Amino acid sequence: MTFFEYLALILLAGSVVYCVLALRGAARYCRSGAPHLKTLPPVSVLRPLHGAADDTEANLRSIFEQRYPLFEVLLSVHDITDPAVAVARRVMAEYPRIESRLIVAGPSPLPNAKVWSLRALAPAARYEALVMSDSDIGLEPDALETIASELEQPNVALVTCPYRAVPGQGFWPLIEAIGLNTEFFGGLITARLLNGMDFAIGCTIATRKADLDAIGGLEHLQLFLAEDFVMGNLMNQRGRTVILSRSVIAHAIGGHSFASSWRHRLRWSKSTRRSRPWGYVGELFTRTYAISLLLFLIDHRLWPVSLAAVGLRLAVDWHIGVRTLGDPLVRRYWWLLPVEGVASFANWVLGFFGKTIIWRGRRLTMARDGSFEGVESPAESSS
Repeated sequence: MTFFEYLALILLAGSVVYCVLALRGAARYCRSGAPHLKTLPPVSVLRPLHGAADDTEANLRSIFEQRYPLFEVLLSVHDITDPAVAVARRVMAEYPRIESRLIVAGPSPLPNAKVWSLRALAPAARYEALVMSDSDIGLEPDALETIASELEQPNVALVTCPYRAVPGQGFWPLIEAIGLNTEFFGGLITARLLNGMDFAIGCTIATRKADLDAIGGLEHLQLFLAEDFVMGNLMNQRGRTVILSRSVIAHAIGGHSFASSWRHRLRWSKSTRRSRPWGYVGELFTRTYAISLLLFLIDHRLWPVSLAAVGLRLAVDWHIGVRTLGDPLVRRYWWLLPVEGVASFANWVLGFFGKTIIWRGRRLTMARDGSFEGVESPAESSS
């Protein structure tokens, strides 16, 4: 055998180990559960809004229809002319018994407009417990009960919710969604198995005002692209517990062209490389489909080994996507998983190069710690 054949076989063996760990991670996640509390704390739900696409109205209704004893809903837009304003007012009027407010945050002076909106909402929150949720997220009716119960456990400072991606129209959103529901979620529960939750994913996060203030507040987090990761990581560094919730949320990723989808994925690859540099390198072993293809191209005679590895990974992805996450897309489009895996590998390779990203029409440069390079906070710029 040549050196490259040995290298490919070693990488494939490492990928098989990853598959075993992913299955163990899925089993451990399925065994976890939230306690059932007789008394639940009041909760302030903070939801920034932008536009009326991606099922904004249905997602917003899912908050107001929560089976929860006491909560308020605080919504924000950057401009009163935003189409989301009409949606918000309509939904708020239909649920007069639930306290709700719409706040105009104004244009964000910093790249992370989401955190700027949350900064406008947080001071208006009446309650200590905060649930921060994106506008493209739909919640099950018992989501707040589950999340709040998990947050009330001893030493828990943050609860982060996994999501089931729901694509818009088009081939590439479908490819992205089945990748998120298998590869991304598999990596998430494997990291949880090996290292515990020392980070967070930000589509829906629950925490407390005091814990947020202890890590520098939203003012500090706005300097980062992956503010969710930083939030969970900083709380973990303080010795506080971060929990991966048993409440799985629906994440509408919309419809995108190939170019738009590619830029979006490359942006997060570059962000992940800076947030978890060694973890990003280790993602090589999660690229089973690409490694199997590489081994086959190096030596066609090893096709049984490549085929067996692909079969194993398909079985693992089916278990994670269908049985653990309950995703109907993987059940229907499982045969597209190798295509997604090879595309994801190409994106992962490109993530090692460059520190410039395109986000919301702006060209931004990222520093080594994942913050935006050369961007001052509002406090600094006004001093």
